[in-house]
Amino acid sequence: MSKVRDLAQESNAWPFAEARKLLKRLGDKTPEKGFVLFETGYGPSGLPHIGTFGEVARTTMVRRAFEILSNLPTRLFAFSDDMDGLRKVPDNIPNKKMMAGHLGKPLTSIPDPFGTHENFGDHNNARLKAFLDEFGFEYEFKSSTAAYKGGEFDDTLLGILHNYEKVTNVILPT
Repeated sequence: MSKVRDLAQESNAWPFAEARKLLKRLGDKTPEKGFVLFETGYGPSGLPHIGTFGEVARTTMVRRAFEILSNLPTRLFAFSDDMDGLRKVPDNIPNKKMMAGHLGKPLTSIPDPFGTHENFGDHNNARLKAFLDEFGFEYEFKSSTAAYKGGEFDDTLLGILHNYEKVTNVILPT
């Protein structure tokens, strides 16, 4: 074991503490999918901000600590919830009146008020990627719109439907 790994094993810094918990849970075995997934979520109803940066930075710190402590492969997904409905019109965008007519619609089904992309979700996703790239984050971008349309969630959604009563018995009390 390297000196850095030895020091990391003893570190009280929270990224190393979290990474050790993950390693303990995994039993130092590569998951069936071939890597350990770290993921951040982004709600693209507005532009990226310091909270967006903080989420990706914290996740990256734990991922880097994990990589120091183990030899397991990792990947970081920056997941955009771009099918979320627009809850309110952001203050910092043009064409607010036009946007007000699209409340409740998925962000990728709303025209881009800036006029630079096919839709509002794509505009903000592009801003997110530029933001993360500017700070040098290593990530793979994922869009919920693309995931739903591509069938990535089909098996899970069918599982939920087949277990509807069990799922509602867990969710309703909470």
